[in-house]
Amino acid sequence: GLVGSEMCIRDSLEAVMLCITKELENNIEYIEYTGYKKEDIIFFDIETTGFSPETTILYMIGCIYYQQNRLICTQWFSDSKDAQKDVLVAFMEFIDKYKLLVCYNGLGFDIPYLQKKCRMYGLAYSIEQMAVLDIYKQLQPYRSILHTPNLKQKSIETFLGINREDKYNGGELIDIYLKYLENRSNENFNLLTLHNREDLIGMTSLLSMLSYRIVYNGGFTIENIEKISYNSAERAPGTEIVFSIKLSTPVPKRISFGNESTYFSMYADTASLTVKAHTDELKYFYPNYKDYYYLPQEDTAIHKSIAFYVDKNFRTRAKAANCYSKKTGCFLPQYDEVITPYFKIDYYDRITYFEFTDELKNNPDEIKKYILHIMTHLTEQHA
Repeated sequence: GLVGSEMCIRDSLEAVMLCITKELENNIEYIEYTGYKKEDIIFFDIETTGFSPETTILYMIGCIYYQQNRLICTQWFSDSKDAQKDVLVAFMEFIDKYKLLVCYNGLGFDIPYLQKKCRMYGLAYSIEQMAVLDIYKQLQPYRSILHTPNLKQKSIETFLGINREDKYNGGELIDIYLKYLENRSNENFNLLTLHNREDLIGMTSLLSMLSYRIVYNGGFTIENIEKISYNSAERAPGTEIVFSIKLSTPVPKRISFGNESTYFSMYADTASLTVKAHTDELKYFYPNYKDYYYLPQEDTAIHKSIAFYVDKNFRTRAKAANCYSKKTGCFLPQYDEVITPYFKIDYYDRITYFEFTDELKNNPDEIKKYILHIMTHLTEQHA
């Protein structure tokens, strides 16, 4: 919603830049996820007639920022093809007082584009030394679990249930801008500024998506661990370990993913990891097999220092694949060697297991390390 507006025009002989400033009724939630104070942050988005700075027009740069506790949107608009430099200078001078630039794919497009434009005009401004929060880059590692068709800003807005008044994409607006240059139609001008403003307002709403990153960075505590054994008509007998988790920041939408032995879900400020336990016998493989003998009748390996007690006919030199001892217990799978000692079903297996003991259950640091490992593995597996 718009509360008020003002317009100023900078005139030069060959160029006209419009500056549109509006106070917004919106407020920015989850600004604390950025790690900066709200008055130190500025959101920005650029509109161009294409990808190459050398051959295209930079026709608008828009910003959203706080000023005396009011949320303001300022847009610098090239009312002629020759006003790009004025737009660039106005924006670069304006952002100088802010500590954090927030953008969506700005590191991939907007910032390199602006830097090249500065060089083209011989301007010494540089964005590279500023702190930048690119929401798109922050979401990239979690793309596979968001179940969105892509990571375009509008797709993430749809995921969050945000509806826009603006129905155009950046490509369609190029023609609208070129037509505007011919006839200066108010309708086209309003379509152009609306799209940019809604991109900016939408971007502020996407801050809630940073909560997923916070979870993956360990922003949670373990509330409860439960061992559940089942044997029913619907399911084969088995055992599961369920980790109940409290998130430090609520996530905006439920997300769940898993594989044949693990299942993770998070919703609001809670999450749950269910892991299928292995309760059969597993093997612990000794690393230095040359120091061991294998006893075929007992299917186990013993160290050479005690092997003289065993008849030579009942022992053979151990190989890597049979240099083990066996253990029965409750084991959980892991895809890297996160918790040791680890066990295997067979020597060549890539999945290893660790024994889930009461001692481990009461070690929150180790449990957290394991949960993060499973989350990361599942996310990479879905990619």
